[in-house]
Amino acid sequence: MIASSLIPDFARWPRLSTLGYFAALLLLVVIIVINLMETVDQYQAVRQSTETLALLQERLARSKTGVEVDAMAGPDGSPFVEGQTATIAGAMLLQHVTRSITQAGGTVVSSEIEPQRVNDKDAFLKVTTMCEIEQLGVQRLLYDIEAGKPFLFVEQLMLQMPAASNEDARLRVQLGIAGRWRPSE
Repeated sequence: MIASSLIPDFARWPRLSTLGYFAALLLLVVIIVINLMETVDQYQAVRQSTETLALLQERLARSKTGVEVDAMAGPDGSPFVEGQTATIAGAMLLQHVTRSITQAGGTVVSSEIEPQRVNDKDAFLKVTTMCEIEQLGVQRLLYDIEAGKPFLFVEQLMLQMPAASNEDARLRVQLGIAGRWRPSE
């Protein structure tokens, strides 16, 4: 008696039974769609892993046969700052740093080539640069300086936030960059 009173009499309310049927049908469709989406995501992850494995196996096969992979060779060029004299090499270093700053979207405010004593066979040239650049450009700038050739090293990095809390405001960045120069003999 109690069980029959809890179950509604669907014959009296046909709209309620139709609504219940479509709600159950909608629930099943949602469950099927979610499962299909998860299956597609898993398939894509497996496909991507298979492609990565194939690349790694290809590199392993090339290294066993003695064929060098061009991607592992690194950037082209001399690892040293080029120039016949320390003055010319310092100017080339300054030009390289200035180009990197402008490519990253910054502007050079001031720059200075630090005087070097060239007593050794190999000398380090140093450049100090003050520039204004957006926050996202700093990462591109540092990567361009340290990842390319000639091999350059960031010895000093000072960032100054703008006084206004504007998101579009540019940072004031002071960079101390060193590169190795080998005098011509």
